[in-house]
Amino acid sequence: MDFGLVLQTDPPASAVVSLMKRAERNGFRYGWTFDSAVLWQEPFVIYSQILANTQKLHIGPMVTNPGTRTWEVTASTFATLNDMYGNRTVCGIGRGDSAMRVAGRAPNTLARLGEAIDVIRDLAEGREAEVDGNPIRIPWIRDGKLPVWMAAYGPKALALAGQKADGFILQLADLYLTEWMVKSVREAAEAAGRDPASITICVAAPAYVGEDLAHARDQCRWFGGMVGNHVADLVGRYGEHSSLVPDELTEYVKARQGYDYSHHGRAGNPSADFVPDEIVDRFCLLGPPEAHIAKLRALRDLGVDQFAVYDMHDAQEATIDAYGQHVIPALNG
Repeated sequence: MDFGLVLQTDPPASAVVSLMKRAERNGFRYGWTFDSAVLWQEPFVIYSQILANTQKLHIGPMVTNPGTRTWEVTASTFATLNDMYGNRTVCGIGRGDSAMRVAGRAPNTLARLGEAIDVIRDLAEGREAEVDGNPIRIPWIRDGKLPVWMAAYGPKALALAGQKADGFILQLADLYLTEWMVKSVREAAEAAGRDPASITICVAAPAYVGEDLAHARDQCRWFGGMVGNHVADLVGRYGEHSSLVPDELTEYVKARQGYDYSHHGRAGNPSADFVPDEIVDRFCLLGPPEAHIAKLRALRDLGVDQFAVYDMHDAQEATIDAYGQHVIPALNG
């Protein structure tokens, strides 16, 4: 199983680079960041420094979207990083939550997202693609490689990931929901004539290593609020108790009272006070190293190829080190 580290690009950028270097030393193979231009610093600028200060770490956004940058700019940016540092980037992409809503825009449609996946990949790998009705190709790209991994929750998005994406990003670590969503993605891939096993499965969730479960829950409760944004969209689209969306995903958002993006993805987020302990425990990895190892083995048995650690809490370095010392060797030893 591969391991990734997920960070927000809060200033100073040097701290983000330092944590990514620490992650690589501890056996992490991927480094991910949020991508929301208003809330945090520009990730692609920071990626250049991360890549320059690591040897093998693969870098990408978790996740970008088709609306805040034109597609040829996104493709050229990835291709430039790959040309400078070797093919060490991954394009994580989704409809756009914080990046779009904070700027007063609605998230992108799935139709637009599906088109963008094909165009960005083709352009970044040196092939011709059509942008706004115009065929274009980036002429300087040689031997470019850009896997595009799509984040999804709902049934139509899961189907699109299976049809088009090189990888599937699931931002929660609940075993029941992981099994259901991975199955949905793979069934869609098979129906589209693709090899289901060719799609990389990445589960991303907060991890907090320690014996004080109450403190760990409070440090990671924000994640249930973040996921709740997407769940609320699903409830609005499909209704409560829909046969298309499991109740296990939707029941907890009934007490949700809006969301303030100024606290997005941060420990102590007051907009996440509706999230019960049960959801924190199901969505996240908490407790001593043995608890993390057991849940990760269960996720691996469900077909998960990578676990990406959301590391936004008060034990960033300790969590990276605990994974490097105890967890990663147990999964890959």
